[in-house]
Amino acid sequence: MKSSEIIVGLDIGSTKIACIVGKQNEYGKVEILGMGRADSLGVNRGVVENIQYTINSIEKAVKEASNSSGVEIKIANVGIAGQHIRSVQHRGNIMRNDIEEEIAQEDIDNLIENMYKLALPPGEDIIHVIPQEYIIDGQQGIRQPVGMSGNCLEANFHIITGKIAAAKNIEKCVTKAGLTISSMILEPLASSEAVLSSQEKEAGVVLVDIGGGTTDLAIFQDEIIRHTAVIPLGGNVITEDIKEGCSIIRNQAEALKISFGSALASENKDEEIVSIPGLKGRYPKEISLKNLAHIIQARMEEIIEHVYYEIKTSGFEKKLIAGIVLTGGGSQLKHVAQLTEFITGMDTRIGYPNEHLARSPSGEIGSPLHATGVGLVIKGFQDMHGKPKKNKTTASAKRKTKSLFEKLLTTGKDFFEKDNVE
Repeated sequence: MKSSEIIVGLDIGSTKIACIVGKQNEYGKVEILGMGRADSLGVNRGVVENIQYTINSIEKAVKEASNSSGVEIKIANVGIAGQHIRSVQHRGNIMRNDIEEEIAQEDIDNLIENMYKLALPPGEDIIHVIPQEYIIDGQQGIRQPVGMSGNCLEANFHIITGKIAAAKNIEKCVTKAGLTISSMILEPLASSEAVLSSQEKEAGVVLVDIGGGTTDLAIFQDEIIRHTAVIPLGGNVITEDIKEGCSIIRNQAEALKISFGSALASENKDEEIVSIPGLKGRYPKEISLKNLAHIIQARMEEIIEHVYYEIKTSGFEKKLIAGIVLTGGGSQLKHVAQLTEFITGMDTRIGYPNEHLARSPSGEIGSPLHATGVGLVIKGFQDMHGKPKKNKTTASAKRKTKSLFEKLLTTGKDFFEKDNVE
């Protein structure tokens, strides 16, 4: 099997590290070959806090993925998230010398490269520069300016930045685990590739990825990403609330949440009780499922309120015909879609990572839990073939300034040229 046919996605999350291997079939569709998963012991809210624990978890997940897929894994697309991620809107322009000469891709590349020269707070760097629309000599709303004529080429950009130190620590962990990073991709962008349809992106949709440490949000309209945000709350805070509210240990709280948790207390009856084993000879503890749901609902309402605030501040609240798509491990809670609809008044569905695959994945890999990992594989093929979604370019591939992210991407390109297996 040719190396160019294989992409590896490495999702470094707060609760799990997942390594997913995929290939592209003769019809251009992505097939998932195998997956490995390990508990994430060194990451909190998307940020590495213990290097060695994170390395061990990456090595375990990669080994399992390699065994299940039969592929020797050397290079991967890595997801990046965390509460240090922020986004800004900016307009840039360049003046062209010859109006008779058609606008070329090189002009667009130069315009994108200029965005990397923006002044940022100390310790921050640009991850993605995403053109939203182009303006030529004052004419707005242009999606594809190549081939047109004009003196002044402008564009509105959605720029995503992150902490250099956070990215450096991820790079260090992946490298010490024996892998090379092809590119770093913002996790909600990757998740959107796995769970959203092009019709939803055109109509207007909010992707909400409820992870263990953070909740990532991305808003699309007219097939263009309009807003991104990272909310520093996720499934782990729900588990901590259950632990404190029910006076049980964390492992029991997590198991209770997964097996019996509900985001709507009204859906549980008063007489429904679950028994938790006592500690070392102590009597079992009986917990009301209605009380459990009250604890979960209170925290989920807080998370959804944060999401709704981001939707309202984006300015696109009234333009999101497709509503909200929930994915990630937190979306597996019972009745979470109904609670979201009740709070926001927007249509809501659960997003499964099968929208753009050759066939629907079965078993664990078909769970919303692995939307980011599957999306990293899909995004890798798009970038490899130079066919990103309309106006959705990770311009780090064009960047000439020697930032961390360009170095990572350049390493990946050199690797492909050597025809190594991913």
